[in-house]
Amino acid sequence: MNIKQLKYFLVVAEERQITSAAKKLYIAQPPLSYQLKQLEKEVGVQLFVRTAHGIELTEEGKVFQKYAEKIVSLSISAQS
Repeated sequence: MNIKQLKYFLVVAEERQITSAAKKLYIAQPPLSYQLKQLEKEVGVQLFVRTAHGIELTEEGKVFQKYAEKIVSLSISAQS
């Protein structure tokens, strides 16, 4: 897992759609989907539930979101 994956995760969690998150991140949708699947594989839990209307966080995803926000925030602080 890396900071880039955590940032991607947070944007998808905020946007609730991979397509709109990909546009916001200026990347194509397939690589974003791949990064999310890799992240889920690495942490060993499903973070999202894919629905007809987009994506919703699982309970584990909601917990992970809080940690991801903290880690990204700390990484930004450390770069300053």
